[in-house]
Amino acid sequence: MALAATFLSGAKSRLLPASVPFRYFGAALAFHLLAWLLVLLGAPQLTGFAGGLGAPLGALHAITLGVLLMTAMGASLQLLPVATRQSVGSPRAAAALWWVMAPGSALVVAGMAHAWPGVLAIGAALVLPALLGFTLLLARNLQGARGMPVVVAHGWAALVCLGVLLASAGSLVATWMGWTAAPRAAALGWHVAFAAYGVMGLLIMGFSHILVPMFALSDAPAVRPSLRWLAVACAALAAAAAAALSSAPWGAVFGCAAAVGGLVALAGHVLQMRQAMRTGMRRDLGPSFRWVHAGWALLAASLLAALVLQSGLVTWPRLAPLFGVLLVCGLLSVLMGILARILPFLASMHAPPGRRGPPMPSTLTADRPLAWHHRAHGTAVALLILAVVLDSAWLARAAGAAGVVSAVAMLLYFRFAWKRMHAPPAAPAAEPARAAPVRFVASPKSAAADPRPPASGSQPTSSEDPAEHPAATQAGVSSGQGSSHANRAAPDGDAPTAPPPGSPGNGLR
Repeated sequence: MALAATFLSGAKSRLLPASVPFRYFGAALAFHLLAWLLVLLGAPQLTGFAGGLGAPLGALHAITLGVLLMTAMGASLQLLPVATRQSVGSPRAAAALWWVMAPGSALVVAGMAHAWPGVLAIGAALVLPALLGFTLLLARNLQGARGMPVVVAHGWAALVCLGVLLASAGSLVATWMGWTAAPRAAALGWHVAFAAYGVMGLLIMGFSHILVPMFALSDAPAVRPSLRWLAVACAALAAAAAAALSSAPWGAVFGCAAAVGGLVALAGHVLQMRQAMRTGMRRDLGPSFRWVHAGWALLAASLLAALVLQSGLVTWPRLAPLFGVLLVCGLLSVLMGILARILPFLASMHAPPGRRGPPMPSTLTADRPLAWHHRAHGTAVALLILAVVLDSAWLARAAGAAGVVSAVAMLLYFRFAWKRMHAPPAAPAAEPARAAPVRFVASPKSAAADPRPPASGSQPTSSEDPAEHPAATQAGVSSGQGSSHANRAAPDGDAPTAPPPGSPGNGLR
């Protein structure tokens, strides 16, 4: 609960313009749709995919580059400045990165899907500088961090993994272009481990220490255990790097150690998050967080599959594609579950306040598209796993069709939050019209003929301030009623009341 209050207290002053994070999230959801379309079109090649250019590789990088990294960039640029208590720098620089990253990712996906090495190289020439600029922005922000040491430590570790990812990606692109580069097996091993478990895994772990306690209204997990699990994860990544460079039997030893270390770090992190959700004031975080739990389970299953692969105990040919599907679907499920909560939350902080302050996130949530996404996403993931296990292209096509439905539903969900965020606040309800009080104005002749004060029944009273009704005040002055009681009207439905007997000021001036 203390973390939520601390985080929200300084969030408003360090928010980027709404267009900056939302352009990253919108592009991520567009790439989400593109990835499932490529799964639908490349279903015959998907079930036995073992590498190489083609639609499966394009779909894979539409998820990793277009969805995962694009969302990570938008969330990092928005959440890290709040966590570190300093700005990320120029919002224009953060926006300019998108203009390089988004078209570069699209060219990379197109080059991979259609086996165009030249287009792939052009896209990589855009993506690599964009990620390098993102690395520099985050390093500058983390260098002067003044709070949340767990989040900052995960950020630094993710940046180191991002550097390894850039080096391995450049080596693989050079190999496809026919240039001399590092051994492909080593570069591929580093690329998979440091992209999925390194950059994305560590960023998800770090930001979960902000988002889960904030949504659950609970205290943040303890610092020392969190740093301990981070150290275990980093040791597992180092073992994975050693496995990629080693030959048998040490390659298998380091690979198994990396998988076991990853399982231990993931289990410790999940236990911490579960404890935060159990002790929070908000126990039920909605159906979106059920996909976060499902994503954790899929990530654990991918590490078990990696352990079996590295040990060499099973030679099933479907095991390697199954490992890739479990890993990608696990990361995608966690990310979509968290993104479904982030979008209305950020929209409520950027929306113009009304009479009662900014709108609640629940009013910016489109329930029907979100429900369609949950059903379709679960169907797509289940069918895709079955397609790989059974080697069925038809199941892969059905998974792609269900994934397209889930992606369209998420785009509608995003569109609803964006439109409601820019909608003007509702105008206050108009007060019902009140009938004008009946006043008796004495004519000059009657006043001269009868100098006595008017009857008490002809002096209506009111509890309203005459300054709020200039017309009534003017009528009292013109009639010669100088008493403060004389120019007041009774409330609606009440009879006019007379001034107290003997009160001063009765009569005509």
